[in-house]
Amino acid sequence: MGETQAGKGSLPYDHPQSMGAVGATGTLAGNRLARDADLVIGAGTRYSDFTTASMTAFQNPGVRFVNINTAEFDAFKVSAIPVVADARVALERLTAALAGYRVADRYAAVMRSLKEEWEAEVDRLFHLGLEPRPAQSEVIGAMWEASGPRDILLSAAGSHPGDLHKLWRTRTPNGYHMEYGYSCMGYEIPGALGAKLADPTREVYVFLGDGTYLMMPGEIVTSIQEGVKIIIVLVDNHGFASIGGLSQSLGQQGFGTAYRTRVAESGQLEGNFLPVDYEANARSLGAHAIRANGLVEFKLALEKAKSLDRTTVIVIETEREVRVPGYESWWDVAVAEVSEMESVREARARYVEARRKQRHHI
Repeated sequence: MGETQAGKGSLPYDHPQSMGAVGATGTLAGNRLARDADLVIGAGTRYSDFTTASMTAFQNPGVRFVNINTAEFDAFKVSAIPVVADARVALERLTAALAGYRVADRYAAVMRSLKEEWEAEVDRLFHLGLEPRPAQSEVIGAMWEASGPRDILLSAAGSHPGDLHKLWRTRTPNGYHMEYGYSCMGYEIPGALGAKLADPTREVYVFLGDGTYLMMPGEIVTSIQEGVKIIIVLVDNHGFASIGGLSQSLGQQGFGTAYRTRVAESGQLEGNFLPVDYEANARSLGAHAIRANGLVEFKLALEKAKSLDRTTVIVIETEREVRVPGYESWWDVAVAEVSEMESVREARARYVEARRKQRHHI
């Protein structure tokens, strides 16, 4: 089983049939099984750009689709056999109809091998050993190790949805809350208030970057006012790391995506990083605030936050250029056809080649 952002947590991560994320932000296991699948059963999915890796995910020439959806528009996508029905009811009936069916032993062995390989990759990314600034994947790993099985991880925008879709190991239903319909920057803190109000017995972790935080930190005040405790992990990578990485992949070198001062002589944003004190800002809004220098301090800060009864903001600086890679996936973001920059021309050539794999299943 592969997961979209909306479906993540449908199975616990350690279930033998859970292959994790599929698509542009997919795992190695999920994407390889999707690539070779001869039958895809889509439960509630809309086959969005990310889910299908811009229609490159399913490469088997004979692949067929069965779509279970309450919306006819989505049920008929990719020339599927449509099942216009509630997903739970339809799956229960299909399970009964397929009683006794099992895949071939060879396929099951491939599935087990891919899952083992992927879990080893997650462990590697959780423990890269970078000092003094950890990678974002290491921060995610430390959060997961500190969290309990019923705790909730909530995020929305930047590089976090892609990394969390791959790496976060969901253990119970409703433990992963990702606003990825619009990936709306600023949703995270008010969204976490809602999650905590819905179930006050569960710890709620907010994962956001400095770019998102600066857009909408004001609901920290509301959390203090209402006595609704959340734990906010603020990753300081000095700007917009996600769009910066995308810009670099298009050959445009990340222009304007780092929080740097403008240099008078060159007129460019290539000076020092802006001296924004996020810890002081969060404290001024009423939160308990901690700046963690490195993973050791970060882990201690997480334990401290769990022991407190009010909203806590933990700020940790990360290595901006150490990213979680893609795993045999692609996203269709067009590259300029004409440019004086050699890096853009090279990116355009890669883009044209990648589009050859697109299939619209019509």
